[in-house]
Amino acid sequence: MTRTLLTQARIATMVEGAGLIDRGCIAIEAGRIVWVGADGPAEFERWPQVDVGGRLVTPALIDCHTHLVHGGHRAPEFEMRLNGATYAEVAEAGGGILSTVKATRATDTDALVLSALPRLDALIAEGVACLEVKSGYGLDIETELRMLRAARKLGALREVRIRTSFLGAHAIPPDFAGDADAYISQICLPALHAAHDEGLVDAVDGFCEGIAFTPKQIGRVFDAARALGLPVKLHAEQLSHQGGAALAAAYRALSADHLEYATAGDARAMADAGTVAVLLPGAFYTLKETQHPPVKAFREHAVPMALATDCNPGSSPLASILLTMNMGCTLFGLTPDEALSGVTRVAARALGLTDCGELRAGLRADLAVWDVESPAELAYRIGFNALSQRIFGGAV
Repeated sequence: MTRTLLTQARIATMVEGAGLIDRGCIAIEAGRIVWVGADGPAEFERWPQVDVGGRLVTPALIDCHTHLVHGGHRAPEFEMRLNGATYAEVAEAGGGILSTVKATRATDTDALVLSALPRLDALIAEGVACLEVKSGYGLDIETELRMLRAARKLGALREVRIRTSFLGAHAIPPDFAGDADAYISQICLPALHAAHDEGLVDAVDGFCEGIAFTPKQIGRVFDAARALGLPVKLHAEQLSHQGGAALAAAYRALSADHLEYATAGDARAMADAGTVAVLLPGAFYTLKETQHPPVKAFREHAVPMALATDCNPGSSPLASILLTMNMGCTLFGLTPDEALSGVTRVAARALGLTDCGELRAGLRADLAVWDVESPAELAYRIGFNALSQRIFGGAV
């Protein structure tokens, strides 16, 4: 049985309300944490030891919202937006999600995996040990399944946990233009059932927006998810207020994501439902948005706030969880502690996970060791990766 004792660590357990532990120890056995503290019991003294030299140790990081698997890129749209085009105008010109749909449909599973690996490796290199990957760039049954198979394959090729979200209700394909309900009936719901039958779905997502689906239409998808025993989450209130956050709360969604146009009432509903607010500053930055998510209301109503890259080819071509933390602080006014909580403990909650995101006995031994003096440095530095070691499942 593999045993390791990390010593001389400055430990940020990320357990809510806990402070730093100086000169601490973490005992790991069979891939799990068995003890965390300043002075370990004598039984650990004979275990193989790894002296981390006073470095900061945190839970490994979690990216709880990505669109990592896709075909092609959308650099031309970046130029369009620089010249003044809005998100909606890009979509109306044939760009946006539908341009990625065309590229993804033309890409086989192996090619999808190969194109996603560099982005995945960039996140792993910054201490990420778990991330979510969505479908949603197929909008037909076979391509949605292909994306989810590619996501699962990524988890087999790297030491990382992949959680998959079915996002068939991401956009309305051209062949169903003007008839979103028919698309949901004929493509989205059958694809969801097929993906579930194949064991490819951990959660179900949707895009509730004026350019996508109404709350009523998303409700049909969520009802199907509920019937299959799957948790839900939702892209909500990103570009306008459509009632998505309230819908997510009504279904006790794991999370509602984006939320720039959410209200104090939405915050109350999410708090009552236990729904996490996932903030995505990469999209806010890329789209040059000016409407900020209601962070103050989330704090007042004790809505947990996660941060994620939203890594995607259009609105957030961001593959840095550390830069995401900095953006969460500089753009949205989060504290460094909120930012670190948002990519550890709260991010785990946004994925429905209870075995990671904190350093305490019984949880997975997924840790990150950093060459910094304080946790605030992780959000403070820009373009600098202070990762010294990443420990995945107890493997140092």
